[in-house]
Amino acid sequence: MSLTVVGSQSTQREPTQTRRENVGKTSLIMSLVSEEFPDEVPLRAEEITIPADVTPERVPTHIVDYSGICIYTANVICIVYSVNNKKSIEKVSLVVPLILVGNKSDLVEHSSMETILPIMNQYQDIETCVECSAKNLKNISELFYYAQKAVLHPTGPLYCPEEKELKPSCIKALTRIFKISDLDNDGILNDSELNFFQRTCFNTPLAPQALEDVKNVVRRNMMDGVKDNGLTLKGFLFLHTLFIQRGRHETTWTVLRRFGYDDDLELTQEYLFPMIKIPPDCTTELNHNAYLFLQSVFDKHDKDRDCALSPEEVKDLFKVFPYMPWGPDVNNTVCTNEQGWLTYQGYLSQWTLTTYLDVQRSLEYLGYLGYSIIYEQESQAAAITVTRNKRIDLQKKQTQRSVFRCNVLGARGSGKSGFLQAFLGRNLQRRIREEHKSFYAISTTYVYGQEKYLLLHEVMPDFDFLTETDLSCDVVCLVYDINNPRSFEYCAKVYKQYFIDSKTPCVVIAAKSDLHEVRQHYSLSPHDFCRKHKLHPPQPFTCSTNEAPSKDIYTRLTTMAIPQSSLSRLDFSSLINWHLTDVPVKAHCSSPQILLAKIGNHWICCALEH
Repeated sequence: MSLTVVGSQSTQREPTQTRRENVGKTSLIMSLVSEEFPDEVPLRAEEITIPADVTPERVPTHIVDYSGICIYTANVICIVYSVNNKKSIEKVSLVVPLILVGNKSDLVEHSSMETILPIMNQYQDIETCVECSAKNLKNISELFYYAQKAVLHPTGPLYCPEEKELKPSCIKALTRIFKISDLDNDGILNDSELNFFQRTCFNTPLAPQALEDVKNVVRRNMMDGVKDNGLTLKGFLFLHTLFIQRGRHETTWTVLRRFGYDDDLELTQEYLFPMIKIPPDCTTELNHNAYLFLQSVFDKHDKDRDCALSPEEVKDLFKVFPYMPWGPDVNNTVCTNEQGWLTYQGYLSQWTLTTYLDVQRSLEYLGYLGYSIIYEQESQAAAITVTRNKRIDLQKKQTQRSVFRCNVLGARGSGKSGFLQAFLGRNLQRRIREEHKSFYAISTTYVYGQEKYLLLHEVMPDFDFLTETDLSCDVVCLVYDINNPRSFEYCAKVYKQYFIDSKTPCVVIAAKSDLHEVRQHYSLSPHDFCRKHKLHPPQPFTCSTNEAPSKDIYTRLTTMAIPQSSLSRLDFSSLINWHLTDVPVKAHCSSPQILLAKIGNHWICCALEH
């Protein structure tokens, strides 16, 4: 911290001025350093640095006797006037200071505060005024304490002295802090929540009597500051107003900085975007603690306990954000109830999607919600798991990942959007009522008894310009419309151009299977094409049903996306549903009930049930 000490006398002294007419800024510095009044005072004190361990605020302080250059680099300026020289007081108004210092208080019986008060009211940048005496060492250390305090805990951003109230930006920040600390979202801070807040900010709980004393202070000054023996938002804001009015604004600053705010009452970049290293071919997922936290946030705002968030409940949840992070397309991306409200599963799915696609955005959102504060972590990066390189998973044929990506490709009108919406349990009639299109759909499936997330991404149909993102996935769906004779050609070209030599599993989906199947205008029929390239036969699919579409195919896609650690773990009964019964039986099979089938690049032999 750089502190510049400036005198209010004219920089050009008249020849008739005597040494006694100076205000004593150099003497103040010398008295502070030597702890005694100097017998001889130089024209200017040498620049000195006071180490952090001897300062009240534990910050190093660089003190400069005024020069025209250093004033522009100072963190705080002390304007020194002489209390026994009215002209020096008047000259204070020629500059905009932060700290006013009335020196030579040993020479007068009276205080200069009445004279200086109008100046303090005129300039909002003035933090405080201190009267001292370099000769008697009166208030010398206090002067530099207030100078440090003015830098570290400025009043200006927090409080408007004319209106005697908190500034809007301060109210906004403290309101967010209140909502984060209100763990049950009932609009009051009960004793448990107040103690949690106290420990979070000041590392110590409040004794029961201290809690009552705090609430009694609020009760005496505000009618609705305490409700049901808990502190309301109005009471919380009143307490901070009281702290500032009593010169304890460092208390409010301690709270603000603990919750991530900088001197401009903006959340810092370091708080919102902590460093996280993501190597190539690795993905990002939320860990167990993150899901527990998000579950608590959901429960906190699901006031009617219907396991869904209404639009009003979603709005309330995001009040701690500076903007609404989720648009209307979210309802077309994750599961909702019949009313179109976000279900618990849909809510978690959206968080999973954001973390997978844009982990920095997810870190930002968790920061707004106060994850690192509630869970007492260094940063919200502790909520993220960076998965192992996908190539290692494939080599070892096992993975710890929970999120798997399926890119869905097909010509326009082939039924890709319907395929995505069917994964969310929506038939064709329900999907038509949806207004905002989404190119993603994410939900859970169960594979080997474990819950996994399958992320479907609809890729725009332009196979000449497929990006690395379009091609990077765990499994591929090639969708064609059985009722459109030109639909399959796109799938065939995309496969041959991008995936024929790829290790990524591919599945052909024969969409709109409720309609009449027509001959495709391609050299091979879809079945012959799949047989030639050793793919599973086209899988019939329709979302034109009265009930919610079947999710079996999505479970199979997830199964294909997971590197297989053991072929014995496969659900062989599901293989029959893949229409593999036309695979010839090898001669060495001892029973006609033995089926030889190919999964990926592996041939397996399994017994069929009668």
